[in-house]
Amino acid sequence: MPAKKKAAAPSRQAAYTARNRANLVSAAQRVLAEIGPQATIEQVSEIAQVSPTTIYKYFPNKEALFSEAMAVIWQDWVAWSYNGEAPAQNLESVLSSARKLFWIKQTHPLFARILHNTLYNPNFVIQAVSGPGRTTFQKLAAQGEIAKDDFDKRLLIYAYSLAGILTAVHVTETLSPTDAEKSLAYALKIFDVSEAKVNKIFAKKIEFPTTK
Repeated sequence: MPAKKKAAAPSRQAAYTARNRANLVSAAQRVLAEIGPQATIEQVSEIAQVSPTTIYKYFPNKEALFSEAMAVIWQDWVAWSYNGEAPAQNLESVLSSARKLFWIKQTHPLFARILHNTLYNPNFVIQAVSGPGRTTFQKLAAQGEIAKDDFDKRLLIYAYSLAGILTAVHVTETLSPTDAEKSLAYALKIFDVSEAKVNKIFAKKIEFPTTK
């Protein structure tokens, strides 16, 4: 009898799986940028150069794949925006990251095209701010930099405001990045941030990381 093939070591198998998932996520990001969330699994498979069946081995449906593709590019961008520093040290650092979102056509064109194609449904941005971003804003509230009372309501309204500003910049193009920064300054009234503090923060020029 022929000798049985040895099963791949768990670490090698895990690396193989992670690499394949990453390739599919990358292909999904390209499709979101070129077509949008209405794209089909077949269109993703064409870009990824795999069969649709292969995609379904890693993701149960198109929505799960696109959701992970969005989450990954968002997380990568957030890490870039903080330039290797720990996020949420203070209100100024959080706002510096948010302000950079208005300029991503220049710094992250792929991400900008994805936002252009997906922001007609603002749920991703709203959930990113009020979900994973909740801890960040809780820390700011604990530090006394934003209001604590009615925190959940304020955070949700702020998330909708940011989504609206991003839509005006990247979809309708009715706001320039500079005007978007002014709009974000107005939105901070939701958290009872003083006008003096807002002016001080927004008077500082954004420092963009040199690498992506």
